[in-house]
Amino acid sequence: MRKRVDFTLSDRWIKQADAVLMQTYARFPLVLTRGVGATVYDINGKAYLDFVGGIAVNSLGHCDTQHVAAIVQQAKALLHVSNLYYHIPQITLAQRLIAHFPGKVFFCNSGAEANEAAIKLARKFARDSQVIKRPDRFEIIAMQGAFHGRTLATLAAAGRRQHQKGFEPMPRGFTQVPFDDCGAIESAITPKTIAVFLEPIQGEGGVRVPSPGYLSAVRRLCDRHGLLMILDEVQTGMGRTGRLFAYQHEGIVPDIITLAKGLGGGVPIGAMLATSRVAESFTPGTHASTFGGNPLVCAAAVSVVERLAKPAFLSRVKKMGDYLQKRLMQLKTRYRLIREVRGVGLMVAVDLERPVASDLVKRGYETGLLLNKTSNDTLRLIPPLTIQRIEIDAMIDRLEEILQGQSDITLEAPPQAAP
Repeated sequence: MRKRVDFTLSDRWIKQADAVLMQTYARFPLVLTRGVGATVYDINGKAYLDFVGGIAVNSLGHCDTQHVAAIVQQAKALLHVSNLYYHIPQITLAQRLIAHFPGKVFFCNSGAEANEAAIKLARKFARDSQVIKRPDRFEIIAMQGAFHGRTLATLAAAGRRQHQKGFEPMPRGFTQVPFDDCGAIESAITPKTIAVFLEPIQGEGGVRVPSPGYLSAVRRLCDRHGLLMILDEVQTGMGRTGRLFAYQHEGIVPDIITLAKGLGGGVPIGAMLATSRVAESFTPGTHASTFGGNPLVCAAAVSVVERLAKPAFLSRVKKMGDYLQKRLMQLKTRYRLIREVRGVGLMVAVDLERPVASDLVKRGYETGLLLNKTSNDTLRLIPPLTIQRIEIDAMIDRLEEILQGQSDITLEAPPQAAP
């Protein structure tokens, strides 16, 4: 086992942070100071292999040269102007996105804001499109196990009681049904329903990948009942699954999609895209965002999209994702602790036989490997999309070292039968 790092040099900064920051995060005692590619460094100078990627944000890795250059160049020209005026980086970014989704864009600052905008637009469109106005038609069907953000509306949409506790009452108008069950959606439709809201793959829900054809079936169901199909692509979008948008794997087009995380490659930006007919319901004064799509973040995002949208880049994401799952499956054959490996592209989960994910994550960071969990029996691997094969191998070696060195969580599988 590698020698564990001494975090003494971090103590002063952590003490200062605890004195001034609200305690909304259970943080590791780790003060990071710089990063390059898939590696970050703490205040002690220790290197960590990063398979969290800012929670699927650092799509180009840390401090990518081209990305940084685009940010610096824009910072020297124009940082921010109000959305009362036009600016070229915003127009350019919208053009880049609309080249892959037929419609129009609204820019904001985060995934939660993008999802709020989608909810508002769906309700406004439903009112606008009714010949006889029905103020009671505003309900949205969402999925159990979903995560759409931490605002009141997005908490209500996801329906997770552990996240809602203490913030009641929740906004009304949301119904949750089982994920990957089109029949459950149809059974939940009422005359008040206006939309179906879901993630193509549930990220915070444990990288839950639906059955092939599920999204296509939802699209047909929405068309049949005159409902909008809203896809939260905050985590799955921007190349994470090997396509620019995850819905493209099934060849459909939703009415609304939401983006954030990997879109800015590390700067805070969100986007809500809607087909042109739906987008018409947002008129001056109906929605806004002071910082949404300002020059700095748009210039950064343009540099990201221009790289991620290239077929060769996306092909490489798929190739690296397949290789990551292959290496994890090799571990599965040797350790009973690993129950299942699943995912698409570089969005991968490892289900465990016992609730020890917290232990694995803790032991990982102690030995220079940053891992993430969605629950105490599921690890989630969401590294930069620029991850290298040699870095995947290094992660596998360290993970196996953790398993081998901890007899309380390691359950070696019996020898495999000869083929």
